[in-house]
Amino acid sequence: MTESNPALDKQSNDPSFENIFQELKWRGLVHVSTDEEALEKALAGEPITYYCGFDPTASSLHLGHLVQLLTMRRIQLAGHRPLGLVGGATGLIGDPRQTGERVLNTPDVVAGWVKALQDQVKHYISFEGDNAARMVNNLDWWQGVGALEMLRDIGKYFRVGTMIKKEIVAKRLASDEGISYTEFSYQLLQGYDFLQLHREYACTLQFGGSDQWGNLTSGTELIRKAENAHVHALGTPLITNSDGTKFGKSEGNAIWINAELTSPYSFYQFWLNTSDSDVIDRLKVFTFLTRQDIEQLQKSVEEEPFKREAQRTLAWEVTALVHGEDAVRKAIAASDALFGKGEITEIDEPTLRGIAAEVTVAELPAEAATGINVLTATELVPSKGEARRAIQQGGAYINNTKVDDGDAVVEASAWLHDQYLVVRRGKKNLAVIKKV
Repeated sequence: MTESNPALDKQSNDPSFENIFQELKWRGLVHVSTDEEALEKALAGEPITYYCGFDPTASSLHLGHLVQLLTMRRIQLAGHRPLGLVGGATGLIGDPRQTGERVLNTPDVVAGWVKALQDQVKHYISFEGDNAARMVNNLDWWQGVGALEMLRDIGKYFRVGTMIKKEIVAKRLASDEGISYTEFSYQLLQGYDFLQLHREYACTLQFGGSDQWGNLTSGTELIRKAENAHVHALGTPLITNSDGTKFGKSEGNAIWINAELTSPYSFYQFWLNTSDSDVIDRLKVFTFLTRQDIEQLQKSVEEEPFKREAQRTLAWEVTALVHGEDAVRKAIAASDALFGKGEITEIDEPTLRGIAAEVTVAELPAEAATGINVLTATELVPSKGEARRAIQQGGAYINNTKVDDGDAVVEASAWLHDQYLVVRRGKKNLAVIKKV
């Protein structure tokens, strides 16, 4: 039995909407689709089987994937049956990127990532009840398909003229690097996945990010030609910030849903720092709060933005969905402790690593860790003279304890988890010293 996610188990769809499609539209999750009227009718009717696919091109999913994971759950809550596909076959190829060819990973690496991603996907959908989910791996059917069989039985349905018009393919063809046949053929693979799932599970809907639209429609077209059947595709929007920047990226680093790659503390802080102009859209996409709840929070943003109630709600809700409510409480307690409102020695090591990822980190040997040295090493002050003045004025702290003697070496027992010191100048300027 798959372990359930308590935070998701207690969620439900908003009863104020006539059907799940209308709720998805209100939440801004319908960017593009095949016949919209027919799709709404299908989702408002008897249970259908649908799928979303995730390729193991890294060891974890990130916030872009979280849009799809939560959308899977929303549709399942409406009574429909999800198939969670992790592409053990397509992950060996990788869909075309805007920036150039992917590095091909070894089968052993991809197989390990398949398992990791399957475990993550299972966290967001239920495997119990009348509309229980299934996990599928496209390597199960692709490893039995030979090159000649693929060309004869699948390739004959695809037209090169149509394939090269797909947006990402057209962009890559126009680039200096071009596109390899390997990545060009990816849309055949994803199209056949949909056909296979349609044949085996009567799957009639595939959804994914709108940047995957060419791959999504390759499946609907293949099924139309091979099976004379009409199925549906839905593309969710790519989430960007109000200033047009890519959502979930900071200096090139993704926000991962794996706690080892992005700590719950850092994850919580990411959502807490959402701008007023973005927070309502984020609440719609990433939480299960009702329309009424979100409209109340919108009033709060408009009338009392300084309270940041919407941001605190967003940070709590999403972190609880991904990491659990206990992780949220620890993140809040750690944040309070950093600024003197709690016991800093109670912060666990993973959370401290998360804090270190958010602030300046300097390294010092234990014997050199004097008050003056830690302040200057972390660049909280520009010079040793400024460090001495900050200490004399009572504005320097190590682990929330005021530094009185700038020349004294920090006691061995003060090192948190035997390797960290949290340094603060004034009320808000934080840094971390790591022992070497």
